[in-house]
Amino acid sequence: MTKHIALLGHHLSHSISPRFQQAALDHLGLDIRYEAWDTEPDRLEETVNKLRRPQNLGANVTVPYKETVLALLDRLAGMAPQIGAVNTIINQGAKLVGHNTDATGFMMALRAEADFDPRDKCAVLLGAGGAARAVAFALVEAGIASLIIFNRTFERGRGLALALGANLKVGQQVRALPWEEGKLGEVLPACELLVNCTTLGLKGGPGEGQTPLRAEGLHKDMLVYDLVYNPPETPLLKEARRAGALAVSGLSMLVYQGAASFELWLEQPAPIDIMFKEARRVLGGGQCCAF
Repeated sequence: MTKHIALLGHHLSHSISPRFQQAALDHLGLDIRYEAWDTEPDRLEETVNKLRRPQNLGANVTVPYKETVLALLDRLAGMAPQIGAVNTIINQGAKLVGHNTDATGFMMALRAEADFDPRDKCAVLLGAGGAARAVAFALVEAGIASLIIFNRTFERGRGLALALGANLKVGQQVRALPWEEGKLGEVLPACELLVNCTTLGLKGGPGEGQTPLRAEGLHKDMLVYDLVYNPPETPLLKEARRAGALAVSGLSMLVYQGAASFELWLEQPAPIDIMFKEARRVLGGGQCCAF
């Protein structure tokens, strides 16, 4: 019987996960189909419950359901309870277990693409959704000295900062600030890592063609990491390069988190080289992102 793995989200046309995951499954000769299940919010519970069927191994979860889906699962594992967001579901005998591989994927990407160690650094995070939560917890765990969170809805950003509070070690600071040009201007000069976790710039999204920041607010001594992968060269990355900053798109995070999910479903090593090759091919040879 053919097995299935789903991608749960809404407005999935931007996602290349089905392409590189299927390439990995085919490379290993597995009779498994990875499918995009574009799901309206009022059908989320029904769709999640379909994962309990024996032919379904589990799912990836993307925007906008990484937090919403928690209430529909039987239990959480790994870092998922801490982070408060899930990007991977495993069907274990009709019981649904939620994991978060975004945090691991992000840290692997930072080191592989930029040789960047967050320890004792100052970081600015744009956004406070499911992907942002994983990034924030990963940075705190890695020893970031200062993390400042900006979100369009200030209360949500402050909620993330408060959730991180229990994980802080001596000397670490996390705070949320209103997303205002003046506030950003105050903190960006000392910023060594800027991570965009919003969908601004995403092809096909409401913010297509937009950038959260211009080159004038950036500087050459920072790493700018954009989780958006489609288009390969986002407006933010263009602005970062104009400013002389090191600019990295989210291809590595996307593939590394996907490989970690693959290994949870199948309990065997993922063919990461095949995943990277297909992801780059789909995007025309460029780099890609992690929603």
